[in-house]
Amino acid sequence: MVTDLSLSPPPPKVQDDVLQIDRLSVEFSTDHGWTKVVDDVSFNVPLGTTVGLVGESGSGKTVTSLAVMGLLPSRGVRVTGSVQVAGREMVGLTDRQLSDIRGADVSMVFQEPRRSLSPAFTVGDQIAEVVRRHEGLSKKASFTRAVEMLDIVGIDHAARRARAYPHEFSGGMCQRVMLAIAMVCKPKLLIADEPTTALDVTVQKEMLRLMKELQHEFDVSILFITHDLGVVAEMCDRVNVMYAGQVVESTTIDDLFDDPRHPYTEGLLAAIPDPRAKGARLSAIPGAVPAPWDWPNTCRFQARCTHAEPGRCDAAPIALHDLTEGRGVRCVRESELTLKGLDG
Repeated sequence: MVTDLSLSPPPPKVQDDVLQIDRLSVEFSTDHGWTKVVDDVSFNVPLGTTVGLVGESGSGKTVTSLAVMGLLPSRGVRVTGSVQVAGREMVGLTDRQLSDIRGADVSMVFQEPRRSLSPAFTVGDQIAEVVRRHEGLSKKASFTRAVEMLDIVGIDHAARRARAYPHEFSGGMCQRVMLAIAMVCKPKLLIADEPTTALDVTVQKEMLRLMKELQHEFDVSILFITHDLGVVAEMCDRVNVMYAGQVVESTTIDDLFDDPRHPYTEGLLAAIPDPRAKGARLSAIPGAVPAPWDWPNTCRFQARCTHAEPGRCDAAPIALHDLTEGRGVRCVRESELTLKGLDG
């Protein structure tokens, strides 16, 4: 787990949003009926910046990213709201239209790269296929591009390794291959879904450094999905904290660590191990994220919240309140609470 919080990301660029999500909701057909797993989610990713999506497993982070990519099943799923990538609406497009956009305007890397790479084709062929699909280059020219991209992502002897198969690569090298596939057509948006979780700490640091280098070289925006706030501190300009399918806090990276405004954010920060406190008991948020069919129609965190107040937190649905420009919190007691930041 990466917990080095000393590194600060570069200041965000003030430019147009490459990703705009507006009131996105996703429902699945289950034994409990139509069950909403992403509920009225809205946030933007400006061009050239990295925006984090943070929360425990079951918070809806990955489903949100799959909805952006148009990778959810066509049956048994209902998607409403708006998702715009580079100004183009993604919701409602056909599979063919989505295929034209994926890899060209938006790409994605996943937590376990070996599951995303075909064992039957060389890594060079898998990169070259993306180039042929979106740019129409010949087999030879596209393979040359694949070799160049492998070199860019730091794979030694790229021309030779391009003819190797995924099983001949380590986990870290496979993730570099996935980044090469994702970036070879220079997309405007890269979605990284816990890309370092399955890697050891040293390889994690190398991968995060590589992603920063690629971002600066290709001027790509990144939506970074993770549960690791150490990674967030190192990579992100802004953060959206998700809980039980909703965004409960949206803020800048500095405000997240110095001045959290939602009790769930406070709990996540308190759970970061402090290397200075040897022998101290680790902090944890009691309970677990409820199943989507058990979500209350009020504050969804109240059952685990030490600041919950009966008659207020369980009285009605709670909206994401705009506190200042660019900052929102979903808590009725926000103005009354003084929550602890990382150094609190």
